Amino acid sequence: MHAGMCGVHTAPRALTEPFPAGVIEIRSIRVGVVALRAVHTGFFVAMSRRGHLYGSRVYSAHCRFRERIEENGYNTYASLRWRQRGRPMFLALDGRGAPRRGDRTRRHHLSTHFLPVLVS
Repeated sequence: MHAGMCGVHTAPRALTEPFPAGVIEIRSIRVGVVALRAVHTGFFVAMSRRGHLYGSRVYSAHCRFRERIEENGYNTYASLRWRQRGRPMFLALDGRGAPRRGDRTRRHHLSTHFLPVLVS
């Protein structure tokens, strides 16, 4: 999966030109639950109680996300550990590729929709 969470390069790239620092490995924990790991750095994507995304060197409960395939074929990732007022907090990127706070995201927001791509 490609992601634009690296602050060095924010220019959009074609899917045919993978950016090594933006490649994310999806690891299955159990049915419907995944961990996301940056291939370049080895850091896991994690979400704090307030919905901030950060990189964690070690795998923990903060690194687990519920993966759901939406009706449009895209995937959404909601924090398994944290909720805000009973609502799930989703992993999301804004138009520049910067992470959005999970407490400000909803399943129907396009910024939460990801299309996993096999990178060889």
